[in-house]
Amino acid sequence: MRCFSCSKLSFSIICKTCKEQLFVPTVSTRKVGTLDVISFYRYSTLESLLHSKHKPEGHRIYKALSKMVMKPFIKEFSEHDDGDVYLVGIDEDVKSGYSHVAILTHNMKRKSIKPQHSSLMARNKVNYSGKSLQFRLDNPRDFIYTGKKGIDVILVDDIITTGITLQEAQKVLMAHDVNVLFALTLADVEQ
Repeated sequence: MRCFSCSKLSFSIICKTCKEQLFVPTVSTRKVGTLDVISFYRYSTLESLLHSKHKPEGHRIYKALSKMVMKPFIKEFSEHDDGDVYLVGIDEDVKSGYSHVAILTHNMKRKSIKPQHSSLMARNKVNYSGKSLQFRLDNPRDFIYTGKKGIDVILVDDIITTGITLQEAQKVLMAHDVNVLFALTLADVEQ
């Protein structure tokens, strides 16, 4: 197999050299309304990798990215938190045979960190890519939540652009007596 980034022979979809030199995380926190959103990369750093999400190789790329940054983060978080925390992915809709957000949440599973797969699904499947802020405001996701109530959750998504989707998700969860601790994303477009 070859590294998706540099095309050198590699046992992994992202070779060790690229992980160490090209994809070093630059963790940032952005406040969106009352929600803290932690991102691991600038969008420009991961753009080519993130665009693979609806292609067959995207499954392996998202799994590698999750193991590189999200899994270590959640491991450290769980060592400092005693209670159960649930992971809720933003619209874990299956496309091209898998859900890229479900891959992210699945790879963070630990004894006290539990994914709630497909518990927050959008009724409106409109594509926001390249659309204006006004378009996003005029076309909300219209989420349905079917998970547990009275729990603490971490929201998970691949990219944050305006933050409107995360705010809408937080509002729906709060209406179901769910406490959103913060959100995790791979990349932030604004950074």
